[in-house]
Amino acid sequence: MRRHHLSIIAAVIAFDRVTKWLIVRRLPIAHDVSIIRGFFQLAHWENTGAAFSMFADSASPWRTAGLIGFSALAISVIAFLLWKNGPKLDGTGIAFSLIIGGALGNLWDRIAKGTVTDFLDFYVGSSHWPPFNVADSAIVVGSILIAWTVLFGSKAKTAK
Repeated sequence: MRRHHLSIIAAVIAFDRVTKWLIVRRLPIAHDVSIIRGFFQLAHWENTGAAFSMFADSASPWRTAGLIGFSALAISVIAFLLWKNGPKLDGTGIAFSLIIGGALGNLWDRIAKGTVTDFLDFYVGSSHWPPFNVADSAIVVGSILIAWTVLFGSKAKTAK
C-alpha cells in the first residue's frame, strides 16, 4: 500500500530532522565528539556543496539554486518511478522511498539555510570518509537496494 511508502519517507525525514536538530543545538560548528576513538566521531559541519562536498568551493551565485533545482528534479523522477512501481511494498518501493525521504531531508536544509548539516564522521588514521548525515545514509541504502534489484532481482525470480 502506498501509505507504507509514505510512512518510510516520513520516518526518514523525521529521523533526519531530529538528528540534525540535536547536532545543531548541542555541538558547535567544526567541533567533534569522539564515539569510537580512531574510527567514529560526531562532528558538526555545514556543507554548502552536494554529496561529499562537491561544488562546496564553487563561487557561483547559482550553486545553491542549482543544487535545489537538481534535488527537486531528482525527487520528481524517483517519485514518478515509485508511483509506476505500484503500491506493493517490495525492495524497489522501499528503495525509492528511502531515496525520496533522504533527498527531501537534505532539500529541507538547503532551502531553509543554504547548507546541509553533516555529522557522522568515520575515519581510520589519516584516511577519512567525508562527513554525512541520516538523509545521505537513506539515499545510499536505497541506491544499494536498487542496484541489488537490478543486478540480482531477475535471477531470484528465475530461480523460483
